[in-house]
Amino acid sequence: MRRIAIVSEHASPLAQLGGIDSGGQNVYVANVARQLSRHGYCIDVFTRLDNPYLPSEMDWDDNVRIIHVPAGPARHLPKESLLPYMEDFGAYLLEYIRENSPQYDVIHANFFMSAMAALPVARHTGTPLAVTFHALGKVRRQHQASADLFPDSRFSIEEDIVRNADCIIAECPQDRQDLIALYDADPARIRMVPCGYDPEELQPLDAQHARRLLGWDESVFHILQLGRMVPRKGVDNVIRALNRLRHTHNVDARLCVVGGRTGNGVEGDTPELDRLADIALKEKVADYVEFTGSRSRNVLSRYYSAADVFVTTPWYEPFGITPIEAMACSRPVIGSDTGGIRYTVVHGRTGFLVPPKDPDVLAERLATVAQDRTLAIKMGLAGARRARELFTWRRVAMQLADVFEDLGQDAARNWSRPSMESLHLAS
Repeated sequence: MRRIAIVSEHASPLAQLGGIDSGGQNVYVANVARQLSRHGYCIDVFTRLDNPYLPSEMDWDDNVRIIHVPAGPARHLPKESLLPYMEDFGAYLLEYIRENSPQYDVIHANFFMSAMAALPVARHTGTPLAVTFHALGKVRRQHQASADLFPDSRFSIEEDIVRNADCIIAECPQDRQDLIALYDADPARIRMVPCGYDPEELQPLDAQHARRLLGWDESVFHILQLGRMVPRKGVDNVIRALNRLRHTHNVDARLCVVGGRTGNGVEGDTPELDRLADIALKEKVADYVEFTGSRSRNVLSRYYSAADVFVTTPWYEPFGITPIEAMACSRPVIGSDTGGIRYTVVHGRTGFLVPPKDPDVLAERLATVAQDRTLAIKMGLAGARRARELFTWRRVAMQLADVFEDLGQDAARNWSRPSMESLHLAS
């Protein structure tokens, strides 16, 4: 059976979503692993041990194992603090291969630190390395400036990865363009494969039934924002737009914000939630904003389906899975004209693209959707079709499998893999 090592140093498939470092990459790794296993691959997911009570290895799904790598203290750490532990992570990965002798056909590294740890291992074992960055340091620095807590060394690390990885997987056209323009990536070694959604998990529900389940007023225009609670996600922009929608456009509207931790005393994104609540007070819409905290994935269809529109206006977005999920639930999407959202949302057909940090334009587009129910339904149906045709995890896994097969064939032509005996001698 063909074997893939998926390396995801900070984003485990087991993580509770909605926190500062738990979001799209966790969803990506979980679904890619699951779907590739259904395509005949045996998958090992290597992720950092962040809880001392977790087993070193666990069977997670059919032909999918999660291997917890001891690198740094066995507790949650912000991903910006993990760079010093990547040498230990890579050493453990190599030692695991030496001791257990799995013959991986491809190593698929997710995020730059995973690639940093995996690159020496890939070269030492003669295994092709594919890298999905999920976010690029130079793009992040452009938008976050001093709020970016990663050191400048990230740039040279990423440049080295781009030069030496066998394949870079871009998630959208903007990602590909940034890799070429900012990192001088070889276009021939870039393959574009997007993110996706699971049709079994996310599908349209009857809106009135969904609202009754959530206790929402059926006569009010409901806006949904869902994701991690960090400043770059632009939730403050949506709150300010709600003020303008209610007071300038006279729309009886409410906003539901799903994500983050609330009321449980856990350190993390509470300061951002406090900041957002304060903005809602200043904008005089506190009574019309609901902060739910994180919600399990098995109830997300209720939230998407109960909403009249889904809104996401980050400063930048490498891809963004939530717009696809909303589209899958037949909801129009209003999103920032940036990154992956520019690719997934078709302006005027499945929703609207707006400038980030511009609550006036956002409010105008929200008013258009609120005042034209026929348009909203038409956009929602078009979005559902686009999601089904282009963005299921099954389709994503098939595209990745094609990439991995090509890498395996290239490797077979260009070098012979070191034997396990030679790896032990090298140690």
